[in-house]
Amino acid sequence: MPDIRLSPSQQRAFDTLDAAVATLPIVQLRTMGGMGRTAILQALNDHRGGALLDMRAIVEAMEHANPLALEETVYRRIVNELTRHSLVIVDDVQYLVHVMMHCGSYPRGQYFAGVVSALALHCAATGTHVVLGTDPIPLEVVDARGKAVYLMTLDAADYEHIGRAVLGDERARSVDFSKVYRFARRLTASQLHRTFAAFDADRPLDTDRVIDELRSQQLASNVDIEEVQQVELSDLKGIDDVIAALEAHIIIPLERVDLASELDLKPKRGVLLAGPPGTGKTTIGRALARRLRGKFFLIDGTFIHGSHHFYQRVAQVFEAAKQNAPGIIFIDDSDVIFESGGEAGLYRYLLTMLDGLESESAGRVCVMMTAMDVGNLPPALVRSGRIELWLETRYPDAAARRAILAERVGTLPDPLGSAPLDPLTEATDGLSGADLKRVVEDAKVLLVYDRARDLPPRPAVDYFVEAANTVRANRERYAEAEARARTMRPTRPAIFDVPDMAFASGAFIVSGATGS
Repeated sequence: MPDIRLSPSQQRAFDTLDAAVATLPIVQLRTMGGMGRTAILQALNDHRGGALLDMRAIVEAMEHANPLALEETVYRRIVNELTRHSLVIVDDVQYLVHVMMHCGSYPRGQYFAGVVSALALHCAATGTHVVLGTDPIPLEVVDARGKAVYLMTLDAADYEHIGRAVLGDERARSVDFSKVYRFARRLTASQLHRTFAAFDADRPLDTDRVIDELRSQQLASNVDIEEVQQVELSDLKGIDDVIAALEAHIIIPLERVDLASELDLKPKRGVLLAGPPGTGKTTIGRALARRLRGKFFLIDGTFIHGSHHFYQRVAQVFEAAKQNAPGIIFIDDSDVIFESGGEAGLYRYLLTMLDGLESESAGRVCVMMTAMDVGNLPPALVRSGRIELWLETRYPDAAARRAILAERVGTLPDPLGSAPLDPLTEATDGLSGADLKRVVEDAKVLLVYDRARDLPPRPAVDYFVEAANTVRANRERYAEAEARARTMRPTRPAIFDVPDMAFASGAFIVSGATGS
């Protein structure tokens, strides 16, 4: 048995590797980065003996080599060791693979596969063995002549093992490692080690503090939270039903892992937040970003335009979300993204994700889309079964408008701050929460304009009513311009033809007013 204390999953990988080495000429240990691959290989070397080569040994062998004979240099270095040892272990081979097989400018691409094949033949002929440690890179020669051993994820027992190794048994008793695992199942051994090592002897330690540390340090959202407007869901007016649905179906399964695990609850995999412009859809996204932090990932128009790396960036977002699952991918203004019908690649990618075909972690990622015009979304995306939660935002009713105006007007100095709310509420009928914000800002401008011209002040209500009329007129002009633009747009491909609105049948629908 190895002297190095391996976690349960690492030990299982070691046992499989050890058994394979006993009979096969070439074996590959494929792991994600930070999973303890080097520790496993060191344990195998301690157990069986032989030579363990790291990249320093390989680089030193290449120092005076012909730059067009790098593969031969690697082959000779390993074969020389095989003349003295029956087992040679080479770690971090992915660096060689990336240069010699995947680098487009390297003149001998794919020749490294020949070196691996030659090593396998040499070992078979001499009764020796080679172990290659890499990230999850497939090598056809290994699959054909040897065996690949995998270590891709850890489980709750590994979390506890690493926690006890770092914290000590006494301090580790204050942590529920199964709860930490349920919160973030895709952490690597190195991430866990850094998290637990952050709690020195003077820092208070319990489960919630460990989760907070993970959320702030190890879970990597693609959103800079400090740049996100400070808004909470509780700040939104007139959408209590929508917020309740988000809490029940999204936030609780993400935040309250203790409650969610009891009945194996998962966040809804597909959520559509639909409604007219200015009704708070993006604001809900901001609130979720601040609330969920490392569990929130954003895709918006900046991903689509101006970059030929679009699909690579989208794939990176999805991979990060799966790594931090459960989590949310928030696709803002999805109808605008799909409007032209030119993003069929993203459309098919989303179908795959929503169908949960990739992995268990993909099934624990919620894809939330906002849309002003549902008709611009591919019907296959919004059909029953893929969109499991349909939330509709509407223009705020009188009570919601009054609450929004009271909050915004109440912060103004007199005379605007003392304006009666009832006539303002009536004058703003049919306006959105974003419109109300604009009304308040424009009323301030009108007052300042009168004062700058030394005009006698008007009643405070007049400034708000004039501002409301202007905002309403501008919105009507925008609607007319949008309607004209739509008549000039080309016909969309057939995959975007929108059937009867019955495609929403079966989705959990919540509709409500909003204001932000």
